[in-house]
Formats: sequence, structure tokens, C-alpha cells
Amino acid sequence: MTSNTRVVVIGAGLAGVRLARRLGELGTSVTLVGDEEHRPYNRVLLAEVLAGRYSPDVIALPEPAQLTRGRVTGIDREMRAVHLADGAEIAYDTLVLATGSNPVLPPLRGLFTPDHVLPEGVHAFRTMDDCLGLSKAVRPGARAVVIGGGLLGVSAARALALRGAQVVLAQQGERLMERQLDPSASKLVQRHLKDLGVEIHTECRVRDVRCVGGAVRSVEMSDGYALDADLVVLACGVHPRVGLAQTAGLDVRKGIVVDDELRTSDPHIRAIGDCAQHDGTVYGLAAPALEQADVLAESLAGDGTARYTGTRALTRLTLAGEGFFDLAAFGETEARPGDDVVQLTDATRGTYRKVVVRDDRLVGGVLVGELGTVGALARAWEGAEPLPDDGPLLHLLTNDGGS
Repeated sequence: MTSNTRVVVIGAGLAGVRLARRLGELGTSVTLVGDEEHRPYNRVLLAEVLAGRYSPDVIALPEPAQLTRGRVTGIDREMRAVHLADGAEIAYDTLVLATGSNPVLPPLRGLFTPDHVLPEGVHAFRTMDDCLGLSKAVRPGARAVVIGGGLLGVSAARALALRGAQVVLAQQGERLMERQLDPSASKLVQRHLKDLGVEIHTECRVRDVRCVGGAVRSVEMSDGYALDADLVVLACGVHPRVGLAQTAGLDVRKGIVVDDELRTSDPHIRAIGDCAQHDGTVYGLAAPALEQADVLAESLAGDGTARYTGTRALTRLTLAGEGFFDLAAFGETEARPGDDVVQLTDATRGTYRKVVVRDDRLVGGVLVGELGTVGALARAWEGAEPLPDDGPLLHLLTNDGGS
């Protein structure tokens, strides 16, 4: 790529900031466009800000030199320019969409006021503004209902409990974090939350948000049971932000479809991070977003040979402070018939370790509690090499120096 090529990146989250920084290091200047008024930040750590452990400054990312604050309203592919809400226009030679994802807002009765805004006391939990709004609203003794028992819901429920709220977590599925964890690990997460005073309802669907005077007062379950609520947190997952791409006529399925060069259906437009769909997968995790940014930086500023072939993503949740809790999950945590499983549980210490082996290869694992072994296990999984015959699995599971 020539030094005068204009690269424009839409989205100042983890992926966009990483790409801008890497390209800068490689001598290519970038115009980064972000629609949040806050300095770019690490979204992964928002729950720690809500819990009061970190100030927003602590999770801030290095701010790129060429950061334009504004909302992009359209892409003119023919003229190769992006249009902003304030009327500005930015020309590009290569455009990168790093638009991230939006929170899923469940189809609940009463969720929106007549003018289509969330009632007072009802919060999504996706942005710094969401986090600061929740932080301001929570009080010791406040009754908070968290809807959604995935990674985000668990983090939010714990943070609110640490702030002194009376928290109820409502999860539609059979168990907490069911996408990442097996039943045993999920039980340990549930025990940890209960120890902090969180009341947990699984297989429980919320159907109604009740408001008085524009402010939430209770939520009603599908069985008619009502929970009093001063605060409601929506943690029902996310979906890729693909509106700009769709309007511009790019190929969009679950996310914006990209190839191994992270190129969309338009050769002048790339996509990375939560909004991108590569080889049928939308990852929605930090590690793949960062890896895609690194590959794209090499591709754009280097000789163009860098390729993205997918990420074997490890989910890690560290809940520090009071009642420290640490877990990691990767690959397939549930065994198929014929798989070998090695499992170690220490109920007293609240630790649990399990790995799944198929055809002499490590295909997945979950660890709760002390994670000294996670590095060695993750390397064995990522490498997908046959395991040696001398029984290394027990060693990998018990050797805390392995990370």
C-alpha cells in the first residue's frame, strides 16, 4: 500500500483502535471515526467500572492521533466517501468497518415508552454511557433485576451485588453461561453469585416490564410471578451492527461477510471485529477482533500476503475483589460418545477442571478457580497436535506452573 493511501476506519472500539495503532506503527496513517463521546475504552472491563473497582480512565485505550468523533450516516461506494450526521464527508481508498455490535433488546411488553426510549431505571449494558448511567442509579438496597444469564449478565449481576443492590438474575435457559460452560462449572458460578446474595431464577422467562410515571416498578415472569424492581438490566446478548453495510449493499448474513483478507463483497471495504462474519462465524469476542486487526494491518501496510484463518477463542472471566472468582472455557466442553474426559473437582476450594479428548487430541476444557494450568491446556488445544502417550493430561491439569 502506498503511503498516501487514505484508510478510514469506522468504529473506535477494541478492533478499530488496535488496527489504527498497528497501521501507525507500520507507517500508514488512518482516520478513525467513533460515535461515542468518551475516549476509546476496553468494553470487556465495563463490569469492573460498574463494580466500582476501576474508574473509566483505567480502562481507556491509547487514543489515536486522527480520531474523528461523529456518527456515520452512509457510505457512497461509487465516490468512495463516508457521510457523517453533521454533514461532513470523508474520502477513502480503503474503508474498514469495525462497527461492533448492539445489545439485543428482548420483545417485552412495556419495554419502551411511547416515544420509543427505555423507561427510567431500565438499562442496556453495552456502552460506557450505559455503565455510567447504571452506576449513577444503583444504591445500596436497590432492587435490581438482571435479564440474561450469559457472560454479560453474570458480570453485571455480580457488579451490582458488590455495590449493595438486592439482585435477582433471570435466565431463560437451564443454567448460567450455558454457551460456554458445562453443568458442573455452571453450578460453581451460581454458587459464587449466591454467596454474594444474588437470587437466581433459571428456566424463567420475563414477559412484561411494569412502569409507573415512566419509571420501572416491577417485571412480570411468564408464570405471572412479579418481581419488584428499581433497576432492570438487559443482558440478553448482542447482534452485529450491520446497518451501514446493508444500506450500502454489501453482502450481509449474520454479520458482514468477509474472506481471508477480511475483504467484504466490495474490494475497497474490509470488516473486522464483532460486525464481521468469517467462514460462517461471527465471534463477538475480544481475542478474534484483535487478531483480525493485526492481520488486516499487515495486509494493508505490508505486502498483502497476510491471511486470517479463524481464531480458536478462549472465554475467560475474572471477577476480582471480594469473593475472587476466575474461570476459563475453550473448545467443546461437553463430551461426545467415545470421548475421553479427565475431571478434577475440589469442592472445599471451589475449583473444577475438566478436559475433553477425542482421537488423542484435546478438543476442549473448562476450569474454575485456580487457573495456573490454563496456558498449557490452551496451547495444547490451539496446536491440535496428538497428545503424547505418556499420560500428560493429568500433568497438564495439575501442574500449576504450566501457564
